[in-house]
Amino acid sequence: MSDWKPLSDTRVAMRRAAMLERARQYFSDQGLLSVDTPALSRYATSDRNIENLGVRSKPGTDSFLQTSPETYMKRLLASGYPDIYSICRVFRDGESGKRHLPEFTMAEWYRLGYELDAIIDDCVDFIATCLNLESLSGNVVKCDYNDVMLEFADVNALDASTSELVERATNDARLQTELKDDRSAALDLIMSKVVAPCFEPDKLTVVQHYPAGQAALARLCPGDHRVADRFEVFCGDLELANGYVELTDSGEQRRRFEEDIAMREQSGQSSLLADESLLAALQAGLPECAGVSVGLERLHMVLDQAEDIGDVITFMTRTS
Repeated sequence: MSDWKPLSDTRVAMRRAAMLERARQYFSDQGLLSVDTPALSRYATSDRNIENLGVRSKPGTDSFLQTSPETYMKRLLASGYPDIYSICRVFRDGESGKRHLPEFTMAEWYRLGYELDAIIDDCVDFIATCLNLESLSGNVVKCDYNDVMLEFADVNALDASTSELVERATNDARLQTELKDDRSAALDLIMSKVVAPCFEPDKLTVVQHYPAGQAALARLCPGDHRVADRFEVFCGDLELANGYVELTDSGEQRRRFEEDIAMREQSGQSSLLADESLLAALQAGLPECAGVSVGLERLHMVLDQAEDIGDVITFMTRTS
């Protein structure tokens, strides 16, 4: 084979190693406990934006590679663990391109008792530490999701009809037909193709209060149930982090799982089971907490000012 060599040289590896060391030191200084979680799980994520990679060891024992350590970490918290973090490899099927990999490194952490403002500040400080740019913490734009939708896409994400959102998302008739009544997919397309490219390239932009329909595993905002206590952090138009004040209601989480699973089946995606282990943990009592996940290869892209994620890794994982 002619492609046996790594994609990047030792200088890139040294910068990555230093960045990872700063990440671990940040968590150590903050008093978080490092934890490990299984890479394999009986349950897959029901998130409609993520496809799982399945593993079969023998008939009847299908498992899935983790797309995030989230559910296991919440089970730890429900059992009495303190603030925790994990740096691990995660896997997502069908994700490849200049900013996506089917296998990548995720830093994920949870803080007990944190509200939205506190976890956002924590995330920004972590990013600044990893990039070795303390000044970055003071160079942040914070805005509400609907405000940036109105400003940059001229659409009200909370009140517009789904058909209006689909029309704003794309002029492609074929794609409009594919989106149909998928409000969440239309909003994601508007955010990635219209709104995020307008963010300032030399600053971090924090977008908070995503619509309730995009809450994922976040709680709804106590002051406005139309939106969720979820945020994302961008550097320019590059998404770096996704975080929530966590949902602790097992009944509401079950309802969301069932809705996601039904939507996956309607769209022809893989049929899944609700994660009964996580639901049991929530029912037992997940403490009030907030969590964040950060893709470390994307952080490295910012560090090296790279346009292609392939420039900051050693080998490309191929799933086909």
